[in-house]
Amino acid sequence: MDDPELEEIRQRRMQELMAKHGVGSQHNGEQQKAQEEAKREAEEHRQLMLSQILSAQARERLARIALVKPEKARGVEDVLLRAAQMGQLSEKVSEERLISLLEQINNQTSKQTKVTIQRRRSVLEDDD
Repeated sequence: MDDPELEEIRQRRMQELMAKHGVGSQHNGEQQKAQEEAKREAEEHRQLMLSQILSAQARERLARIALVKPEKARGVEDVLLRAAQMGQLSEKVSEERLISLLEQINNQTSKQTKVTIQRRRSVLEDDD
């Protein structure tokens, strides 16, 4: 029953699996740590830039929005950071300006809600 070719295939497959999970996991772990560190640094840099372009009240309002709708807050942050990088912001963004920006974004992304009512026929109606 011991086929040498089959045994050789098993050994190669076992070595592949060990390389993938064993030795490679150390390299993958280091790489993953480096990626997490780069992500953390990028987020810190982002928050630093936002603190420089937003007033305290605007930062507070954006933080409250992020609690409820994180994707919307992230989108507003992206818009503000792009504007700052292009030199379109001459002063810190006030709460009023942030509110107007939010209203503009809401108008652009407003979705119409459609409600459809489907009635189910009861068993008694089918007996007619």
